Amino acid sequence: MQVSHSRIELFEKCAYRYQLRYRDKILTLPPDNADHALILGLAIHTGIEKGLQQAIDDYLMSYPIVTDLHVHEVMKMEHLIPKAIDMLPNGQHEVHIRTTHFQGFIDLICKNPDGTYDMYDFKYSNNVSNYRKSAQLHLYKYFWEKMTGKTIRNMYFLFIPKVQIRQKKSEDLLGFRKRLQQELNKVEPKLVEIEFDYDKVIEFMLKTKTVIEAKEFPKNESHLCNWCEYQDYCLKGNDYMILPKNERRNIEKIEKKVVWLYGSPFSGKTTFANEFPDPLMLNTDGNVKFVDAPFVAIKDQLKVEGRLSKRTLAWQTFKDVIAELEKKDNDFKTIIVDLLEDTYEHCRLYMYDQMGISHESDDSFRAWDKVRTEFLSTLKKLMNLDYENIILISHEDTSKDITKKGGDKITAIKPNLQEKTANKVAGMVDIVARVIADGEVRTLSFKTNEVVFGGGRLTAETTQIGLDYEEFLKVYEEANKAAVAKLKGGKVKKEETEQKPSRRSKKDEPIEQVEPLEEVDAPDTEPIVEPEIEPEAEPVEEVQEEKPKTRQRRQRKTEDAAEPEQQEEEKPKTRTRRKRDE
Repeated sequence: MQVSHSRIELFEKCAYRYQLRYRDKILTLPPDNADHALILGLAIHTGIEKGLQQAIDDYLMSYPIVTDLHVHEVMKMEHLIPKAIDMLPNGQHEVHIRTTHFQGFIDLICKNPDGTYDMYDFKYSNNVSNYRKSAQLHLYKYFWEKMTGKTIRNMYFLFIPKVQIRQKKSEDLLGFRKRLQQELNKVEPKLVEIEFDYDKVIEFMLKTKTVIEAKEFPKNESHLCNWCEYQDYCLKGNDYMILPKNERRNIEKIEKKVVWLYGSPFSGKTTFANEFPDPLMLNTDGNVKFVDAPFVAIKDQLKVEGRLSKRTLAWQTFKDVIAELEKKDNDFKTIIVDLLEDTYEHCRLYMYDQMGISHESDDSFRAWDKVRTEFLSTLKKLMNLDYENIILISHEDTSKDITKKGGDKITAIKPNLQEKTANKVAGMVDIVARVIADGEVRTLSFKTNEVVFGGGRLTAETTQIGLDYEEFLKVYEEANKAAVAKLKGGKVKKEETEQKPSRRSKKDEPIEQVEPLEEVDAPDTEPIVEPEIEPEAEPVEEVQEEKPKTRQRRQRKTEDAAEPEQQEEEKPKTRTRRKRDE
């Protein structure tokens, strides 16, 4: 088994991380932060070996998108790498040490006039004292000399300092970059010589034996977890594999509730939503005076910088909040959008600005669809957030009438949102509920019909309850259980239906389609109708005298579904033809 200094050092810091990386060989997603130590360290090594431009190219190519943060790191490399190169002699880079039991890479080896060698290792760090205690250079010297039979005279660490400053809120980008350059001018790379200590090699051998014989790999939680690539997997259980585990999910367990509430203004919608656990309100109308939940105002924001004014549209703010919520770097459990129709209007104005129009009709072939697509796609991101509750709130609209078949007009009750968009939103939520205020009485209605808008994935058997959070949870649980029971029983019902085809009611179809009498096994009975036989013109009276009483009663039951005159004309003709055939 080959070991390295980095493996043994990792085991000492956290045995569980060692197990994930070297034993389980679990790969992780590449980092995306601009100051990631591994990517920057590789860039610094490349710059010293192959030049500044190669270092910058390799660094920028490690990211799909380059931002101002990446530019700031490039500024640091442009200042520090040339200074580091000037401090080093010429020599051989990336010298591989490979023996039966050990391997490593020496960053730089330089030959001296007397035939000995000097060894250099590069560190992009300010932690000089910690590296002074490291066994790395001692091991490299011992195993390289053993592999080559040559001698290393001096060992050096080259420390390239990190400059870590952040942009102030009151500072513009140009001002920050000037300040960053000033800080860079204050620092210089530093060479630190290390004296060889044979005891470091002995300690390493003993630690290696411990690692090889290890049977358990416990976690060691510390501040170093913030720089661990397995942090989310280890501490949060997040697994980003595309395919899920091959196991059945418990569909009876309610892990997330998605609800759309609508009602007249001041009916208690916001107050009711405030009762959900740990809420965050994305508020558009400023109606947060009587609720204590923290909120984010979804509105246009104006930032004045000198004589320039920069406006951020409300829809952009809404999208930024959703992007921040996706990080899950918070302890909220409920996300509330109040009001949904306001966010749709914000979306319209945002798209107008993007497309350079003042109304959808200015670009009627595209604008309507682009506004709706932008709104619904962003709303889907919100619905997919990993929070316990997602609550949408809307005002109700009673300005439109519906004309019934009889000509009567009735008032439609629905959310104040465009019909096509409202239907799409209803398909994203579990339950659509209407909040009703009758004086001081507040109720929550789940009723839905041609007049009252409703929908959702779940159907509540209870049509109305008091506007109470605990009562709502009971209704939600009942609706979920009913949906699960229906799902489990669906296959059985389907099989029964295939085995026993159902017959349509005689009251619902014409007499020509009634077939039960064909099953009567009696010598003087015939089928009432055979549509495929052309009817003969025979008197009606002659056949009616011969009909059994049973048939007459059956005929009377179906007279409501078929026109009597037509039945009397067709039936006798069919029966007469059947007698002739016999």
